[in-house]
Amino acid sequence: MQHIVREQLYTDVVYRFKYVASFVDFGEKDMEMIKASATHLAPLVPAVVDAVYQKLFSYDITKAYFASRMEGFSGKTDDLSHLSLGSEQIAFRKNMLSKYLVKLVTSEFNEAFIKYIDWVALIHTDNSNKSTSINVEFIHCNALMGFVENVLIGAISDLPLDADTKKATLLAFNKLLWIQTDLFAQYYVWDGAEIPNARANVKGVKHVAETARTVAARSALPADSTTSIALASIAALGLGVVAGYLLRQA
Repeated sequence: MQHIVREQLYTDVVYRFKYVASFVDFGEKDMEMIKASATHLAPLVPAVVDAVYQKLFSYDITKAYFASRMEGFSGKTDDLSHLSLGSEQIAFRKNMLSKYLVKLVTSEFNEAFIKYIDWVALIHTDNSNKSTSINVEFIHCNALMGFVENVLIGAISDLPLDADTKKATLLAFNKLLWIQTDLFAQYYVWDGAEIPNARANVKGVKHVAETARTVAARSALPADSTTSIALASIAALGLGVVAGYLLRQA
């Protein structure tokens, strides 16, 4: 039985990545399958990016986030009434998403990569390291990751690969995207907020900091409430394992 240090899950992103990767059985074979898919998937990146932004623009609640100036963008920012898929700030964001997708299939799965996908999660929060105060609520991040996975499954399913390779590639991406989603979750849930050097606290994620100041109130919650919070976190991770298992049986 492996011993896992709970506090380190919240203070050490590499340790956290390795734990979740181990839990969902993401290993060397998966990394090889993802990198091997690069030549097939790279040409599809523009279409995937367009599909993502068409989806984000199909709901007013998600489109509204793009009317605010993004961290690192210095160009013209259209207000919501003039915002379109052709706006300058959308071209900037599309470029960033394109780079992210390329990195997923070309990077070595080393510490630099782990810190990059962690940054991708952090940049969506209102934190003390940003000059902007945009905070994309987790429900939208989670839904988007589900949509991206759906698009990738469709794209991989149409690739000219033998059945075993196609299945292994699908499994690999399923695991990787669940790991990415966990890195988002670390900055939104209150788990670990009582640890002073938890990464969400160190990075100054504002809603987590507020939670940290009131985390003592958890003791006043009914026992069923605190139990349900813990079970929800376990259930989310378990769903990734179940999804991977069902794909293996397909």
